[in-house]
Amino acid sequence: MKKKLKVENIQKSFGGIMAVSDVTLEANSGEITAIIGPNGAGKTTLINIISGIYKPDRGKIFVDSKDITGIPPYKIVKYGIKRTFQNIQTFSNMTLLENVMVGFHYATKYGFINCMLQMNYLRKQERMIVEKSRKILEEMNLTKYADYYPTELPYGIQKKLEIARTLAGEPDIILFDEPVAGLNIAESYEISEIILNLKNKNKTILLIEHDMNVVMGISDKIICLHYGKKIAEGIPSDIQKNKDVINAYLGADTLVI
Repeated sequence: MKKKLKVENIQKSFGGIMAVSDVTLEANSGEITAIIGPNGAGKTTLINIISGIYKPDRGKIFVDSKDITGIPPYKIVKYGIKRTFQNIQTFSNMTLLENVMVGFHYATKYGFINCMLQMNYLRKQERMIVEKSRKILEEMNLTKYADYYPTELPYGIQKKLEIARTLAGEPDIILFDEPVAGLNIAESYEISEIILNLKNKNKTILLIEHDMNVVMGISDKIICLHYGKKIAEGIPSDIQKNKDVINAYLGADTLVI
């Protein structure tokens, strides 16, 4: 399902420090909208607000025409929004398959009473979740690692696992927080191809990333934040030449990639 994410005049401060100041943006289905900026620019804070971890001090967030401002994370997923994290958040005592299965938790239809009274239905649902989770692992080229634990595998595989779990339940809006951080060139290319494939499936992609080769290579639109404020927005070729972005990011005459 095609969904638009709209952020209007979002503001958030912590102890007198303005982390995000009056930021407005739109992210459309079938597009990759990248958010760049120096460390401390407010990028992750903005993602945390959109995903319900923080409540904004001011402003609104919409999925299509639905106001989702301040809705907690466990309810946000029901509006088709899921995210990855800057630091890997996997369950080390669960296999890769089980980690992906966790991503379907919000879609399950049973509670304690149902577990007691509808065992056949619940077993069928469990089998369906296992099947769908295996399919996601297959699409991510992770099938051979299905029965491994995350800590037994390289960092790059763990990054892919977090994306795989995020895809559980087929979200319409995906928030990526530095998905290629710490990866080598080949791994970064593979993650970039995964994100492009999601774009081609009409997903709405919001991407935070410091790797400018990735940002410039796959983004349809780029927004630059600096000290919590939006200082530029445009297509990659325009952002690459924007003086404010260059000064904020590199302090140089050109944004080299």
